[in-house]
Amino acid sequence: MDVDEGSTSGASIGAQSTQSNSRPHKAIYQFTQQSLPACKPVLTPAWVIGTFLVMGIVFIPTGFITLRTSRKVVEIVDHYDTECIPESFRSNKVAYMKDSSIHKNCSRFLKIEKHMKAPIHIYYQLDNYYQNHRRYVKSRSDQQLLHGLQYNDTSSCQPEEFNNGLPIVPCGLIAWSLFNDTYKFIRGRSELKVNRKNIAWKSDRDHKFGKHVYPFNFQNGTLIGGKRLDPTVPLSDQEDLIVWMRTAALPSFRKLYGRIEEDLEADDVVVVKLMNNYNTHSFGGKKKLILSTSSWLGGKNDFLGAAYIFVGTSCIFISLVFLLLHMKNPRPYGEISYLSWNKKSISS
Repeated sequence: MDVDEGSTSGASIGAQSTQSNSRPHKAIYQFTQQSLPACKPVLTPAWVIGTFLVMGIVFIPTGFITLRTSRKVVEIVDHYDTECIPESFRSNKVAYMKDSSIHKNCSRFLKIEKHMKAPIHIYYQLDNYYQNHRRYVKSRSDQQLLHGLQYNDTSSCQPEEFNNGLPIVPCGLIAWSLFNDTYKFIRGRSELKVNRKNIAWKSDRDHKFGKHVYPFNFQNGTLIGGKRLDPTVPLSDQEDLIVWMRTAALPSFRKLYGRIEEDLEADDVVVVKLMNNYNTHSFGGKKKLILSTSSWLGGKNDFLGAAYIFVGTSCIFISLVFLLLHMKNPRPYGEISYLSWNKKSISS
């Protein structure tokens, strides 16, 4: 019987297409059944003990190096919020802080215990301050910070939304509660210059705060919060605000105030002339002034080094326990050729 050449070629093409279509299904089946080729190491006692031992040998020296680096950072912490309130007002601190007729000038004396190499970072620290509260975090308008009054929807800024019928720039509780304590540092008879530029992230200055957006009606309504802003300076240059608007995740946090670009010698006495304006007593908070040097790891943080040492010591201890157990009760190894992923190769 004669067979049509066209039908023969069509049948072969159909068979090839059926075979090619079955390949993805086979691959999917192998993937779902976890039978694809894979590296499946056998964790022998030697491998387990050796791995823990190597981890301990690496982690412990790293922890000591990290801890030593952190200990080299010189840090001075001054808890001044209560000390800067006169004795006669300490029974009612909130009333003192809310009374705008009383000047909040205060002088603090900081003795330098060790040589502090420039740049010396100035931080203010707030405790028991929940910047991560849901209503607080949502009370802002990122589009307004970037575009100003061109963006009219400020409903997310409630309750600090309007002033005399116009949207407040910048609106929201975060900007409204801007930290407003100020510091001036004097050593001997000369004032230490504080560099307050480049304290905010460059990405925030360039992309999140508008270069043509001005705080023309900020903190001049009936409800006054924290610091006032210069209405002639665009938001992209208001670095205090930019630092404050990057909300903290924990109730105790530090924010950069500026940098002293002069070395401070041991036994120097720095006089801090500060304005104690920010009211932390109404919510049971605390505030501190911090002077700190830095290292290649950043600021002072002993936790990282201690964590490395703890993990490394634990690894060494576990490896010794496993070694003793293996020496006391050794068990014969299983025949690797009988493992499921080796059966197929043996049979073939």
